[in-house]
Amino acid sequence: MDLGIKGKTALVCAASKGLGRGCAEALAEAGVNLVINARGAEALEGTAAHIRATYGVNVTTVAADITTDEGRAAVLAKADGADILVTNAGGPPPGVWSDWSRDDFIKALDGNMLAPIALMQALLPGMIARNWGRVVNITSGSVKAPIPQLGLSNAARTGLTGFVAGTARQVAPHGVTINNLLPGIHDTDRATSLDTGVAEAQGIDMDAARKQREATIPARRYGTPAEFGAACAFLCSDKAGFIVGQNLLLDGGAINATI
Repeated sequence: MDLGIKGKTALVCAASKGLGRGCAEALAEAGVNLVINARGAEALEGTAAHIRATYGVNVTTVAADITTDEGRAAVLAKADGADILVTNAGGPPPGVWSDWSRDDFIKALDGNMLAPIALMQALLPGMIARNWGRVVNITSGSVKAPIPQLGLSNAARTGLTGFVAGTARQVAPHGVTINNLLPGIHDTDRATSLDTGVAEAQGIDMDAARKQREATIPARRYGTPAEFGAACAFLCSDKAGFIVGQNLLLDGGAINATI
């Protein structure tokens, strides 16, 4: 399918690996030029080289922490005029409700709510002026079904979801859509980290830990960055202009809900 976005420019955050890279590659395959960001310069440059060689699009890299004012300024200096924004940032650490301080919550909000909001505030005016734009926020299935040990993430990402719900309706008349992708477990470094914790806690090997988690997913497997990226690219396409303010789960059916 021709997504109708060849030649447009996208800013994709945390794009050196995992779900962010999956989104960047899917957009590049559709002919979109990229500004990609991550904290680690080496991995970022490796990803950029692969995308350039494979898809033949322009790729600009900015190694910076997107959750800081300085990092966002550096990224936005290269991404001014972007037609597409894909926000993404690693979540705060797990813990217990009684252990979290105000500073812990502020850090979580800065990373997973206020940073994507700041990026939208910077890029939405240009999209509105051009009467076309796409924003996709990578959040988490936890905004639909909270994960107890991830209370900081639950709070921050749900706050972002509330912001998007209202803002998406305000910008839609200008040909700009904002939607959220809610990942479950995908085959990324994050899944490896979680499986390592389970393996160590239960005294089992990594393969057993993975199979144990896969058994909780109706699809009986982890998702892949490529299929996640494909969903992102569709939401960024000219075919998705009537999808506004939605939260799309990509979790293999793990969250048991009717709506």
